[in-house]
Amino acid sequence: MEISASMVKDLRERTGAGMMDCKKALVETQGDVEKAVEFLRENGLAKAAKKAGRLASEGIVEAYIHGGGRIGVLVEVNIETDFAANNTDFRAFVKDIAMQIAAMTPLYVRREEVPAEVIEKEKEVLKAQAINEGKPAHIAEKMVAGRIEKYYKEVCLLEQPFIKDGEKTVEEILKEKIAAIGENINIRRFVRFEKGEGLEKKDENFAEEVLKQIK
Repeated sequence: MEISASMVKDLRERTGAGMMDCKKALVETQGDVEKAVEFLRENGLAKAAKKAGRLASEGIVEAYIHGGGRIGVLVEVNIETDFAANNTDFRAFVKDIAMQIAAMTPLYVRREEVPAEVIEKEKEVLKAQAINEGKPAHIAEKMVAGRIEKYYKEVCLLEQPFIKDGEKTVEEILKEKIAAIGENINIRRFVRFEKGEGLEKKDENFAEEVLKQIK
């Protein structure tokens, strides 16, 4: 089957992949667009793993303010080239990450950043909880391991469910973006401010508010 330029262009607009990659995908799938999309995704994610070690020193610092100034987020996301930093797809991704931080209140980017003393303290608390639930000590130890994994998923940005697609984690979305753009991307650091943080106040569901705003 002949692969036309318009087919390649359409696939590129749909996936954000390079022209040559789109043409190859269409050739491999005999012009089947849906299969070509899947082909690009599978191959792109494999390539993304290889790109992860490459230096990413360009990028942007994104600011997001929610609720008339109630929550503020600054996040730095790096990419390999200044050209890619101006890519609209990349900038939209960074905006999504800022909103993720506002909604889900992570404390760290990745689990390797969690201080050892924080984990040890959390383990002590979780073990005490299990024992208070009437579990024997050896069972409590096993329960702690599972609950620590849950703790990582709550406090580490990359392990949280993505607010726009709860079936995927932020890390999975990041890898897909690396595959689509073709450069390594690194969520380097962030800071989140919440008005009155640490002061007594009424409970508010910021995650729900942010999700309403992006729908």
